[in-house]
Amino acid sequence: MIDPLMRDLDIHGAVLGNLSAFYFYSYALMQIPVGLLMNRFGPRRLLTFGAAVCAFGTGAFALAETLPMAYGGRLLVGIGASFGFVSSLTLASRWLPVGRFALSSGLLMTAGMAGGMLGQAPLAVVVDEVGWRSAVGGSALAGFVLALGIWLVVRDRHPERDPHFDAPEQGTGMLDGLKIVMRTPQNLLTALVCASMTAPLLAFAGLWGVAWLMQAHGMARPQAAAMTSLLLLGWAAGSPLMGAVGDRIGRHRLALILALISGTTSLGAIVYLDDPATSVLGGLFLLCGLSFGTMVLGFAHLRESNPSSLQGPAFGFLNASVVITGAIFQPLIGALLDLRWQGQMRDGAPLYAPETFRFAFSCLFVFLALGIIAACFIRESRVGGVKSCNI
Repeated sequence: MIDPLMRDLDIHGAVLGNLSAFYFYSYALMQIPVGLLMNRFGPRRLLTFGAAVCAFGTGAFALAETLPMAYGGRLLVGIGASFGFVSSLTLASRWLPVGRFALSSGLLMTAGMAGGMLGQAPLAVVVDEVGWRSAVGGSALAGFVLALGIWLVVRDRHPERDPHFDAPEQGTGMLDGLKIVMRTPQNLLTALVCASMTAPLLAFAGLWGVAWLMQAHGMARPQAAAMTSLLLLGWAAGSPLMGAVGDRIGRHRLALILALISGTTSLGAIVYLDDPATSVLGGLFLLCGLSFGTMVLGFAHLRESNPSSLQGPAFGFLNASVVITGAIFQPLIGALLDLRWQGQMRDGAPLYAPETFRFAFSCLFVFLALGIIAACFIRESRVGGVKSCNI
């Protein structure tokens, strides 16, 4: 929706990047409150509330005639969506065996990527047919249906394991636990590693990738969106696959280092190869997503590195760390695009040259290099015959 948004709201790349990033601002800031609220209200109530707020914000965005209203809609979407991942991880920890946590985290990532893929090529087709406002408004209606379904179906705890599974759990000391989590070097390293792997997904596939493919490779919008979806598809496949492998062998550091090198190399080929065949480009997108989907091992790392009393704030801290990359790199890339923009316009929207995109995307590779360095300092040790990560 980049071109129609810039045209209808009369904005350029930096403002569009900031508008998109408003979702990540509120999402990331909410992660710590979500951890605090989880023990008091439980995932069922929070997921229902979050889905409803997300749907309301989406509807407001669809109706936005001014930039401030669009900002407000994006903020509400971020607030509502902020309850999703941590609540679902909490449900997984309560309902599923311990040895399936990394796999279940990966499957949750797959579900998220499925939503992302629906927001690429399928949404591009709908936008071309009915316009972006009607397309976004329809997704708002679907969100309200989802909120009702969550309330009717989801239960906080397994009834056979806890007969009082509908009672909210009272918790204390979350802020103190958060301080402990953030003072632990291995938690900070894990957050940096996972954030570096998420930045290309949120900044490239989540916003600027379609425009890049249209400008650099002359693709039509649906084709470019379908190509970008391959990165999400690779992520969707890689997350449960690496989660299952992580559950079995526990070698998180090695897997993260190899995945970072593979993902960085494939993303570099996507950006810097001049005219690759469409099949080659599609394979590179798949490989990039498959590699960066290994990020899910970061949550398994934190689960093993922190006592159970600290897992809530640890999950919230890591989730905030990875999502904040969207808030940073989406507007940063937009600002770098505007910095090298040569003033060309097409259909009322700024037109950026391929070399301008390459310049803007260079910030992602600097961040990925930091992630590779950080991954080398994640420690693993063998305890009782099973690999686990030390603090």
